Amino acid sequence: MACPSGQPSSGSAPVAAGDALLSPAITKRVIKQFTRVARPAPPKELGELTAREHDILRLIADGLSNAEIGRQLYISETTVKTHVTHILQKLGLRDRVQAIVLAYQTGLTPPLGP
Repeated sequence: MACPSGQPSSGSAPVAAGDALLSPAITKRVIKQFTRVARPAPPKELGELTAREHDILRLIADGLSNAEIGRQLYISETTVKTHVTHILQKLGLRDRVQAIVLAYQTGLTPPLGP
């Protein structure tokens, strides 16, 4: 939501920067709930991801921001954003939260502990 100055409000700044919208604690609770249901077969589109896109999807599921992923993989944040866009497009997902849920549901990322 924009402020009267036309700048994003402080609440949307993290999202605009590619950071998580939900706190890590809440994200873990949501993921834990979703992983309790039976795992569906992975979508065939998952096989269309490159090795790098698989790496980035795993790191997204681990809760890393674009900047953190870039530092870990020694690539620019812009490159990470490009990969994230391709991942979402290839898998027909709306956002990172859906990507995280898919990663856990399909076993790409191991379930969280108790």
